Amino acid sequence: MLLPALDGMLPDRPDAVRIDGATASWERLRAAAAAVAGRVAGAPAVAVHATASFPGVVGVLGGLLAGVPVVPVPADAGPVELTHILTDSGAALLLAETPPEHPVPVPVEPVRAAGHAPPGDIPEPPGTATALVLYTSGTTGPPKGVLLTRDAIAHDLDALAEAWAWTPDDILVHGLPLYHVHGLVLGVLGALRVGSRLVHTGRPHPDRYAAAGGTLLFGVPTVWSRVADDPASARALGAARLLVSGSAALPEPVFGRLAELTGHRPVERYGMTETLITVSTRADGERRPGHVGLPLRGVETRLVDEAGVTLPADGESIGELQVRGATLFAGYLGMPEATAAAYTPDGWFRTGDVATVGPDGQHRIVGRASTDLIKSGGYRIGAGEVENMLLAHPGVREAAVVGVPHPDLGQEVVAYVVGDGVTGEALIDFVATGLSRHKRPRRVHLIDALPRNAMGKVQKRQLPG
Repeated sequence: MLLPALDGMLPDRPDAVRIDGATASWERLRAAAAAVAGRVAGAPAVAVHATASFPGVVGVLGGLLAGVPVVPVPADAGPVELTHILTDSGAALLLAETPPEHPVPVPVEPVRAAGHAPPGDIPEPPGTATALVLYTSGTTGPPKGVLLTRDAIAHDLDALAEAWAWTPDDILVHGLPLYHVHGLVLGVLGALRVGSRLVHTGRPHPDRYAAAGGTLLFGVPTVWSRVADDPASARALGAARLLVSGSAALPEPVFGRLAELTGHRPVERYGMTETLITVSTRADGERRPGHVGLPLRGVETRLVDEAGVTLPADGESIGELQVRGATLFAGYLGMPEATAAAYTPDGWFRTGDVATVGPDGQHRIVGRASTDLIKSGGYRIGAGEVENMLLAHPGVREAAVVGVPHPDLGQEVVAYVVGDGVTGEALIDFVATGLSRHKRPRRVHLIDALPRNAMGKVQKRQLPG
């Protein structure tokens, strides 16, 4: 069974799930999801307006209970994005608490957080069946539908439960969007698979995290940065067991501030929509700033250079991270050529991320090969290292570093900084005091804010030229 709590295999608890102040038992969720399952059974796919609400969660669970591929739609999807997802996925209908403000190409049906239909005799689909179709961010073209099987999700959640010592005694707290791997797969399906209580705070505000009484808390770097800037809320998390950060690199200064205020060194992990979570720090392992730990059970990793030659795990060599294992996706929907291109001839998935691996197996993600590996004057420079150095300056609040074409160097290091009382010249000199001079920015742009997506990732392609 993919979700034991949903399938009645675990003892019920009246406070199983709380979303933005409203509470439901697993039995209530089962009944409501079964009512939805009866309406969508047999559909080729069902789209769900994945709001952080009980109707949003019930819609997803109803599709999974029926064995129908579920297509979570971003809560803030615009008309072009929404139309593309609904058309490309082949969804037969859109389940939504309220209908969209603009016309859509499929019928819209309401979904409610209550229902009385019995689970019935809907058989458990095979593990190879598609559970979710999650759409990529579309940075290199229209969003692609990523096919995630029930087996891949189950394996990933079980491996994470092992790595994080996640048990039914935990109270999982987060306020993340419910249409990505982090918030939906880990943050909702994970609780239903492990049997832990779930508290979704509606929004990821530090005071809400502090008041939730969680033992296991999920956040993206933006959330943890705000927690670190709120000492009272941060100190309240000292009673938790584990703070987990993902979806982007956690700046080392934020790591240190959280450790100081909460008494917890955060756990970092790495994954993609196509791979789910593949690498993570262990609850009982070393938690090293800037590192995402070791491969999960059933996952293998390797680093390769531009020629495809495997690089040594020496902590210095930088190459593309490639992975294989039980958590990988089943392909891009309707895109066999793109699926084939995502893999090497010998079956490894090309993540497009660059990393280093130490002799102890610890992984450090440098960033995206397309934007975060800078080749300047014959040197290979990781943008993240320069960003962390900039963030160590007391006047810097946010920083993003990119490589910009240069006629002599190939690329030059350019930084975009959100700060107070700093100058570009002073920051260039500051970086040179801690890193090799060839890693210092040649130019620093002071801006009001960095462009970010819903998960807090900096969108470097949107930085001003």
